[in-house]
Amino acid sequence: MTSLLNLAALDQSGAIQETAEAAGATRADFFKRTGIATAGLVAAGTMFDGLLSPAAAAISSKPSKANDVKILNYALTLEYLEAEFYNQAVTANALQMWQVKNFALVVAGHEGAHVRLLQAVLGSAAVKKPTFDFGDAITNEAKFVATAQILEDTGVAAYAGQGPNIFQRPVVKAALSIHSVEARHASWIRLIANQKPAPAVVDEPKTEKQVLSAVAGTGFIKG
Repeated sequence: MTSLLNLAALDQSGAIQETAEAAGATRADFFKRTGIATAGLVAAGTMFDGLLSPAAAAISSKPSKANDVKILNYALTLEYLEAEFYNQAVTANALQMWQVKNFALVVAGHEGAHVRLLQAVLGSAAVKKPTFDFGDAITNEAKFVATAQILEDTGVAAYAGQGPNIFQRPVVKAALSIHSVEARHASWIRLIANQKPAPAVVDEPKTEKQVLSAVAGTGFIKG
């Protein structure tokens, strides 16, 4: 699985890294420009444009190299969220069902690999990882399963929503290599939750605004 997530193969020309380095859009830069403090709980819908779209403006529907950096940082923050959720659940060691524990362990590894790939692609332009508070969603098994389903379904829709906005082929390749794995995660957790693994013939992609609203609703991300 992780052998597919190879930076050299995905960005053979180095175009993504060059664009990222030129953009130099960091989360700290965003907060400095906008005057938003990083401390304290992030209120739903008020600071997520900064956390998940660290460049000066939100993701544009007009493809460009600079926009690709925004999309990659948007994806990276979602991957930070997922990776930390599963890592904390594994560390807490409170999940009881073997199927659920195994899911958490395997997916934690996948999401960590996704984070490392995106960080490597973005280099110094990568946003920093926010802090998280998952409450009892990492220890209460029913809440863990429900939360995992929300995160995975949202992740799949987020990648699909940004597909048409990607400008560079290596970025498309990177996004697709992650998107298909996220879709498998979503099907897997749906099976565990005794739901249809593929509930629709065609999935609806989600816009950045829709994804930010869903993530904000969890209340997990802090500054």
